[in-house]
Amino acid sequence: MLTGSPKIKPRRDRQPAVRSLPVARQLEQPLKPRIRCAVTLSMVPESKGGPFVFSGDLNRGCARAAALGFDAVELFLPSAEAVTPSDLRSVLKKHGLALAALGSGAGWIKHRLTLTSPDPSVRVRAWEFIGSLIDLGAALDAPVIIGSMQGRVEPESGRKQAEKWLAEGLKSLGRRAGRHGIPLLYEPLNRYETNLFNRAEDAAAFLSSRKISHVKLLCDLFHMNLEEASIPAALRAVAGYLGHVHFADSNRQAIGFGHLETAPIIEALLGVGYKGYLSAEVLPLPTPEAAARQTRNAFCQLLKTDQPRHA
Repeated sequence: MLTGSPKIKPRRDRQPAVRSLPVARQLEQPLKPRIRCAVTLSMVPESKGGPFVFSGDLNRGCARAAALGFDAVELFLPSAEAVTPSDLRSVLKKHGLALAALGSGAGWIKHRLTLTSPDPSVRVRAWEFIGSLIDLGAALDAPVIIGSMQGRVEPESGRKQAEKWLAEGLKSLGRRAGRHGIPLLYEPLNRYETNLFNRAEDAAAFLSSRKISHVKLLCDLFHMNLEEASIPAALRAVAGYLGHVHFADSNRQAIGFGHLETAPIIEALLGVGYKGYLSAEVLPLPTPEAAARQTRNAFCQLLKTDQPRHA
């Protein structure tokens, strides 16, 4: 999930343009779209410089997200023990927010844990780390994301073995999530971050061929911009597996600060009946508030709504 994308600052003399849907398409859209808007909040000090809009204190981050009109936060925790379900529920309720998802990347950043490590003890610890997050997320009806913790194909293990380990991990953790009535989210990453699965269709085919249940895809627009010939076509192709979307522009900044053609993407999501979150996993540039405000403005403009949160 973390990237080394360049920190290109947008022009600040005008509001970035976000292309809207054609008028005929606008008229077809519901007045109260079911897609909701979330923003990332990291409580992991080691993630500084990564694509997280807010960072640090949970209560303060949630207050900032609520003040800017977000429906939910996507949390990046150092571990499941960082906060109790009751405390997390209390803070979210205080600010009128939902929990969109929990990121698991701290397992990689802090402990170098992956599901495909050649070391069996590392794989076991990775399962345990993610499993505890699944239990925490389930208390708030939120899925856990597996991105960087998927690992990569290492020379000493080879692709066949790495895919076997990945399938074993996703099957076991997917069943754990399924027992709670929630999905597990698997995120295809770009070629610079993993050599496992980079394209959404390939990841969906892997889940299908291995009969991995209770696992959905997280489709990150930043990664898709690097790997997909057509983002809208890819989203339509994996509609049945689509569970979460990272709402990020081509430069890993807020939508409208890069060059993505976002209107066709929103049209594709509406067309397949997507009802989840557009979650801003973006760099906090030029400031966290500016990135958050641009995300929220782009969301409202693209979906033609200035609706109150939770409408």
